[in-house]
Amino acid sequence: MQRSIHTSAAMIAAASVIGISWGISSTPAFAAGDAPAADPGAKVDYSGKLSILTKFGLQQLSPYFVTIAKAYEAQHPGVKIELIQENDDSIKGKTKTLVASNSLPDIYFSWTGTWGENFIRGNRAVDLSKVIGPDTEWGKTLSPAAVKAFAYNGKYFGVPLYLDAKFMGYNKKMFADLGLDVPKDFDALLKACDALKGSGVIPIAIGNKESWPLVHYLGQMLVYNVPVETLERDFDPKTAKFDDPGYVAALDQYRALQDRCAGGAQVNGLSYQTAMQSLSDKKAAMYYQEIIEFDQSATKETMLKPEEFGFFKLPAPKDAKGSVTALEGAPEGYMVNAKSKNIPLAVDFLKFLTSQENGKALSTPPYGQPSAVIGGADKTKINPNVADGMDEIARATYLMPWLDTVNHPRVAAAWLSGLQAFAGGSMSAEDLVASVRKAATAAAK
Repeated sequence: MQRSIHTSAAMIAAASVIGISWGISSTPAFAAGDAPAADPGAKVDYSGKLSILTKFGLQQLSPYFVTIAKAYEAQHPGVKIELIQENDDSIKGKTKTLVASNSLPDIYFSWTGTWGENFIRGNRAVDLSKVIGPDTEWGKTLSPAAVKAFAYNGKYFGVPLYLDAKFMGYNKKMFADLGLDVPKDFDALLKACDALKGSGVIPIAIGNKESWPLVHYLGQMLVYNVPVETLERDFDPKTAKFDDPGYVAALDQYRALQDRCAGGAQVNGLSYQTAMQSLSDKKAAMYYQEIIEFDQSATKETMLKPEEFGFFKLPAPKDAKGSVTALEGAPEGYMVNAKSKNIPLAVDFLKFLTSQENGKALSTPPYGQPSAVIGGADKTKINPNVADGMDEIARATYLMPWLDTVNHPRVAAAWLSGLQAFAGGSMSAEDLVASVRKAATAAAK
């Protein structure tokens, strides 16, 4: 999920007011997940308009939903589908606007964690347990871990579309020319950066102009340095302490990475797209990316040939106190608006969207999105790197959620703004953790 928004300032602003604009109050009209009853399994009325907010607005991805919509309309001539196609740079701002104006579409994109929970607490998401729970016919066709990621208070509210995780993409030829092996631990990665820098290339392209990319680095480093149970305790402001020394250790490791691997670049002034392009254009040897970006990094249209592209997990430090088998990532999917006039039709479309046939199309280039559908990938037709990445995801013992969506909005805002200050050298690791702790305390009140 190349997970950015149009500006980092907008991200922080959206997070800071999210509880208000999403209709969440300290005393909601319904407990979380107890929105007014709607039967998602009722008989489908194949007529009318169905509106859908996607995160497939990028040129390479947008044809997927267009094709699916046309196929569904062809099967059901009485249905007209309206697509609102946003991209990674605009989805959060667009969602906030739609929620504030009470015009959320029938089906809308959602991340897991606090982001998705806000829809539920605001009574804007349909409880889909009856149709997608793990014991249902539909639920059994999807990755169990992906379905579970959209569970809140024992109920299921989201439909996972694809899996996602972060890996370090690298130029195999640059590594081979210098006799470098894939780093097995964090110190080895830093030494590889030294060698690459000495050869005149940027070791790792890091762009944080949009404020979110550093959250991805830190998420993986945190799960290496902080026990999972401690992280999960701190995700909840009511139990958060943020007192584990692993938080500062992870930030210190990122500092070393920036100092030795970023090639002197001002990461806060470099855009995500520019950093990503640096790997494709062979200006940088590595770029930390999501599996869904593999097909964009090395194609016939870029300077980096597919056979020159490789990937590896961001390596763990030798003295890791957390989980070295965890992986930064999360499934992404869609929810149904509780105020939709045709909820059964929305559910029927999502079943069509997540059929095995459409799952295989999603996993296949030019899209390259690892489908959450079981059997939704023909490994003979997809990028071998994507196939291997999917195997890595399957082997992970824990998927570390994105910090800016799993945390309370105030805490997420503290991470985002604090990491930019930290990367710019105006905030220490200790002060950053203290600011996050303070935000959690305020959020708990």
